[in-house]
Amino acid sequence: MSARFGPIIQNGYVVPDLERAMRHWYEVMGVGPFFVLEHVRYAELLYRGEPTPLDMSVAVAQWGDVQIELVQQHGPAPSIYSDFAARHGAGLHHVGVMTDDVRAHVERLQADGIEAVQWGSTANGIRFAYVGTDA
Repeated sequence: MSARFGPIIQNGYVVPDLERAMRHWYEVMGVGPFFVLEHVRYAELLYRGEPTPLDMSVAVAQWGDVQIELVQQHGPAPSIYSDFAARHGAGLHHVGVMTDDVRAHVERLQADGIEAVQWGSTANGIRFAYVGTDA
């Protein structure tokens, strides 16, 4: 059987305090510098098929071949991040992989019972999807 996803290129963490998390990763783990995107803008954002007014900031840094992404959600909008925080607090939320065609990849996964949970595109046109791989 072949893998359904390409190699992991990103580990994404939900954090309650972006500044504190960046400091930890830099001072304790030696990862940084971080590049911060505050109040990320989306052209389209759907959570479980419905538009959501998500307000979030992210910080990214490279750790060798893997990007570390720290995500802080601002406010109570429904999202994969607020769901995770309610259940687990902070921690490793997702692993990211690349694909040549997000829509086609999501359609192939749906045929195997793996559903997209949150998807859309950034203000500059980058398409993405988070899929639920938990049993």
